[in-house]
Amino acid sequence: MTVPFELSRIHHVAYRCKDAKETVEWYERMLGMRFKSAFSEDKVPSTGEDDPYMHVFLDCGGGNVLAFFELPGQPGMDRDRNTPLWVQHLAFEVPDYEALLAAKDHLVAHGVEVLGPTFHGVFKSIYFFDPNGHRVELACNIGTDDQYAELARVAPLMLDEWSRTKRAPRHAAWLHKEPES
Repeated sequence: MTVPFELSRIHHVAYRCKDAKETVEWYERMLGMRFKSAFSEDKVPSTGEDDPYMHVFLDCGGGNVLAFFELPGQPGMDRDRNTPLWVQHLAFEVPDYEALLAAKDHLVAHGVEVLGPTFHGVFKSIYFFDPNGHRVELACNIGTDDQYAELARVAPLMLDEWSRTKRAPRHAAWLHKEPES
């Protein structure tokens, strides 16, 4: 299927936060993001609703932007109780395994509970929560060009099988076997 336009990148991804200042400071201190800008209105521009908000934007590298809304006039934050905690998360890439381990050490030294590193076949990652309860993942790629090509080749097969069976296809079973050191 073709569309009459082309996407160039994600402009930003937005989540809700409990406290905009605390959130900006945490992402700066814990992940080295740069606070780019903020917008604040008493009325929502797209709907005209009276709903004061602070919208903050953080540079997370590579032209990517992570944004948050603080909404003091809305009920307290909650999450989708029908979705497991591990599903919805923000994932950021670090350059290599050494950087992943350095990030883990940094986070732990600042009192953040970190899970991992976890092996995912073509990447390894660590997991933790931000002060708003959002799960965050840092990942480093470890796969080879051949492995990524094989994953691209079997992706349609895996999706078709999943659609029929709702069971994990094993077209890339090698992903689940960590190589021995």
